[in-house]
Amino acid sequence: MRLGINLGYWGAGMDSDNLAVAKEADRLGYAVCWAAEAYGSDAPTVLSWVAAQTERIDVGSAIFQIPARTPAMTAMTAATLDSLSGGRFRLGLGVSGPQVSEGWYGVKFDKPLARTREYVEIVRKAMSRERLSYEGAHWTLPLPGGPGKPLKLTVHPQREHIPLYIAAIGPKNLRQTGEIADGALLIFPSADHLEETTISHLRAGREAVGKTMDGFDVCPTLPLALGDDKNISALADFFRPYTALYVGGMGSRKQNFYNQLAQRMGYEKEAAEIQDKYLSGDKDAAAAAVPERLIDQTTLLGSVDRIAERMQAYAAAGVTTLTVTPAGFTLEERLAALRAGTEALERSGLA
Repeated sequence: MRLGINLGYWGAGMDSDNLAVAKEADRLGYAVCWAAEAYGSDAPTVLSWVAAQTERIDVGSAIFQIPARTPAMTAMTAATLDSLSGGRFRLGLGVSGPQVSEGWYGVKFDKPLARTREYVEIVRKAMSRERLSYEGAHWTLPLPGGPGKPLKLTVHPQREHIPLYIAAIGPKNLRQTGEIADGALLIFPSADHLEETTISHLRAGREAVGKTMDGFDVCPTLPLALGDDKNISALADFFRPYTALYVGGMGSRKQNFYNQLAQRMGYEKEAAEIQDKYLSGDKDAAAAAVPERLIDQTTLLGSVDRIAERMQAYAAAGVTTLTVTPAGFTLEERLAALRAGTEALERSGLA
């Protein structure tokens, strides 16, 4: 199992430290550094900046939002980043959510599975430097009856095949991701529930196209907080607002994929309570309603030895790249958590 680092959303208050974290991850041998985007800074700019100041670590989008760019623009960006980074780019895609897609980009959040499938087909075709023509339900290239003609990408990516990941949560999305992608980007993964909530659906998708899980990258992101095993409750409290935001406040009441995931993990009543409190405006009460066990199941908390045991559980469940978000109020605390990740991996025997 390999390790990754997720810098999260740029503009979250730790920007000045993020480059130091990325460079230390590069020095420690982390496999990939991911950056996210929502409705703040864009991921390609951040990844360009990180790639220019690191040597070995891959840089990846977690994610480029599908409603934000045409498929051809995404192919151009991926090819450029791969070329400039010396073949170190990984393309992560996702449909975002209804609030961002419709509120920020003005793109209707409908038929996300069909849109994703067509998007991936166009991106792959463009990155292969074929002349781009496509007829689908959501995209037609070139536009009929006009001056457009099939064009091909003029930039040569460093590699013939740029790894393509999809952010997936629901069963149908996971199955399709297994069919059409090289890897899956996961959030709030519990090693205890990973097979039933995630891996089984990915495997079904792979089998549907005559493939196995060999070579497919299962890549969850987990916050990591280093501390005393006798004080797990205090470490869990650090992530209460984070968990409440996703389970309670992401998407809409009817379309919150993270809330639905918590329900599939057995937290039906708690997920409903968190969402009710969050959407009513009482974020503190929503955070207080998050069960400590849910936080502990979906993060890496405690000593290096405890984190190493959790890594073994994730590897046994099918994880191939474990991405961490090191927590801390200072740069020194974040770097200590980052180093604890590599130490835990070595102790686990998985390195």
